[in-house]
Parts: sequence; C-alpha cells; structure tokens
Amino acid sequence: MRKKLFDDVPRIEGERVVLRRVVDGDAPALRELVTSERVYRYLPTYLFERQFSDQHETIRQLYGSLFTNRESLILGVEARGDGRICGLAEFYGLRDDVHKISVGYRFCEWSWGRGVASDTVRLMVDYLYGQTDTQIITASTMVENLASARVLEKNDFIRTACGVEEDWGYDSPTIADKWFC
Repeated sequence: MRKKLFDDVPRIEGERVVLRRVVDGDAPALRELVTSERVYRYLPTYLFERQFSDQHETIRQLYGSLFTNRESLILGVEARGDGRICGLAEFYGLRDDVHKISVGYRFCEWSWGRGVASDTVRLMVDYLYGQTDTQIITASTMVENLASARVLEKNDFIRTACGVEEDWGYDSPTIADKWFC
C-alpha cells in the first residue's frame, strides 16, 4: 500500500538536487528568496513563506498546522553538496477523495538557468507517482511565466487550459494556465 502525502515530511534525493525539510540554518537563504521581487513577480501574493517578517518564525511554522492540517507541504531545494537551499518545492491543494495534488516551486535568482527547477519538478513527480497514492498532479502558471511553463513541459505536463482567471491575491484576477501531469 502506498503512503499518503502528509504521512511524514519526506527527504527526496535525486542526482543533482535534494528536497528536504527546511531547518533554522536555512533562514539566510530563505530571506534572500522571499525578499526578491523578481522571484515573486509571477507568484500568488499570499504564499506562506512571505507571511512572516522573521524567517526563523516561518521555518518554525512550516511543519505545524500548515502541514498537520494537510494544507501544504513545503520542502527546501538544495543543490546536492551545496548545503544551502536555493528554493522551495510545494505540494498543496490536496484533494484526497480523487488523489489529486498541485505542485509549485520558486528559486533564488542565482540558481536560475541551471536545470534546478526541472530537476526539482521531476523529483516531485517521481515521488508522488512512485511512493504516494497520488493519481493526479496539477500546476498553474501565469501566462507570462514562460520559464516555468518550459519546466513543466520538460516534465511531461500538458497545458489543459489557457488564460483562466484566478484569484492570486492581486487587485485584479490573474490570468493563468492550468497544467496536468
């Protein structure tokens, strides 16, 4: 029997990246990530890690009610051997009745263009389909975020809807594409 996604906080290891629990020592890298407007320009305004001004508090809260209530599982992304996180990988929007989950990710600017995002999404998909009872994986991207769309395409996601209005916390609806893997 396969496990449920929120049974534990996994450590998912690939050849080039490791998805792992975010720890207190990751606070400086997390601060770099969450304070970058370039990183968050294509992301919802309400992401969990941006709700706290103190990154140590964010880290303390990551595996509390957010995780125990099965709202979101956020893992740090570490380039193998680097020791510091370069981004976050998130599993959210669980629909246990249909074994569906959505995935999201964000990365420090210094890691862009190195294949880290593609490797991360591949690990996420492999973990979900290989070790959990997940049967459907979805993602959303702003239509302008061509880099993220390319990451999803490289990982066999199919764009199933184009230009859908969604509430991402901005003054007006966000125009997003919907993806399925």
